Amino acid sequence: MKIDLHTHSNRSDGTDSPAELIQSAKAAGLDVVAITDHDSTEGWQEAGWAADRIGITLVRGIEISTKLDGKSIHLLGYAFDPQHEPLVTELRKIIDGRNSRLPATLERLRSLGIDIVADDVRARSANAAAMGRPHVADALVDLGVVKNRDEAFERFLTPGKPAYVDRYAVDLPTAIGLVKAAGGKTVLAHLWSRGSHRVLTPDRIGALADAGLDGLEVDHFDHSTQDRAELGQIARELGLVPTGSSDHHGTGKIGFPLGGNTTDPEQYRRLFDL
Repeated sequence: MKIDLHTHSNRSDGTDSPAELIQSAKAAGLDVVAITDHDSTEGWQEAGWAADRIGITLVRGIEISTKLDGKSIHLLGYAFDPQHEPLVTELRKIIDGRNSRLPATLERLRSLGIDIVADDVRARSANAAAMGRPHVADALVDLGVVKNRDEAFERFLTPGKPAYVDRYAVDLPTAIGLVKAAGGKTVLAHLWSRGSHRVLTPDRIGALADAGLDGLEVDHFDHSTQDRAELGQIARELGLVPTGSSDHHGTGKIGFPLGGNTTDPEQYRRLFDL
């Protein structure tokens, strides 16, 4: 059984529709795939129809924007009630934060001499729940300012770069509690990428486990071999479920192919109490 528990559609910053994502997962030989768009469950219905039609198991999930000690941390949530009102309210605040920072981001880019307007971004985010930095990056590619998303982030859109604007994100322990209250499972996404290891120390991970965290995304393309070994050991010591996944974004993120990292079937059964 081949299982990928972290993928994105064009309902956030992926480039495939939910149905196309499921079709690609089947073509990649996956038996189980999770759709985990950023801060949104909008792709669940279409992905579910496609999964039923072609015969693949769909895990309905999300990747929630959170912060811990001021550091951006992403939390994967799975199999929760999408109508749970406290969680829905928090997700609306996060989506509103994504949309509200766009004017400031574009103004900063224009101050650098880049002729970009909201319609340029909207053309790249028509199906998404919110216009985010990846869509700005795609617009910059279209305008010939950069070659790809990676260059756009490196030059303009990451913290400390000239067009970065902060936005609202929920406190990480609060997000874990909300997903758990909605009946779901929680896994820290790519938890030692982008300097997050300075915040997510073994002791802090232990505290999050006490708060209800279920697992760690150990096998991810952003993790080195040593990272994976150390995170696997932490998961074992804390009784957390180690997962693996591709973090696939279609053509929006090069080098993250579907099924490139996978979750062991026994750990999948542990995570979902199967």
